[in-house]
Amino acid sequence: MDESGTESGAETGAEVGADATTEVDVRSGFHRLRARLADLTWVQRSLLTGALVTVLWTNLVQSGLYNRLLYDGLFLFAGPMALALTHGEHIGWRIDRVAVRNAVLLSLFVLPFYLVGSTLPSIRAFYPLWETSTAPGEFVPHAVMLFFLALATETYYRGLLCVGVKDLGFVAVFISPVVYMFHHIGKPPLEFLLSGPTDVLFGAVDYKSNSILPSVIAHGAGLVLLDWLVLHDPLFDPTPALRYLDWVPIPL
Repeated sequence: MDESGTESGAETGAEVGADATTEVDVRSGFHRLRARLADLTWVQRSLLTGALVTVLWTNLVQSGLYNRLLYDGLFLFAGPMALALTHGEHIGWRIDRVAVRNAVLLSLFVLPFYLVGSTLPSIRAFYPLWETSTAPGEFVPHAVMLFFLALATETYYRGLLCVGVKDLGFVAVFISPVVYMFHHIGKPPLEFLLSGPTDVLFGAVDYKSNSILPSVIAHGAGLVLLDWLVLHDPLFDPTPALRYLDWVPIPL
């Protein structure tokens, strides 16, 4: 065999050897990663999944109600539920007397905020997020879809990242507010500022209830009520409220 053939054969053998080494390294790395993931506790897996969901949702979600139904349903609802079911863990999907009582109390507590908010110019200019009307044939399906979005949101924020990690203690209530506020960027300034405290309030009630029912009802009913109110004339003149809040350094 001539020298060129020898060199060609040597190069081919070297390439095959390199490919085999690379494949072994990849398999080894995969096995190490799988072993590390297997060693994670439920709380660690929940927080890791929560971070991954945030990255995916933030970068992939698209505008439009049907797109939101798809992406929220996939990432915020199906993802946490699948993790909980495969691990036999509880992320707040339960209904009992305490949960129902706290759902009523929380809804009544936030009701005035929705009533006053629906009269503010910045809120009325922003909502409804998706086109609808007061005709029952349009508004009822719209309301059902809003309620599902609230269910998906609460399954992620208050379910996976709060009730689901109760082993951390009450500090679990403070895990999701920063992410929740981040996802409210672009909404009216007042709503953005209130999103953090609202997250803490909803989380605290769900934590004590060991159920996400209170926040699902308060959030879902609130979204539906707000759209309904904004589609009508203001319930009352917002001028007194605006005058009372004129110290707030944001447009209302």
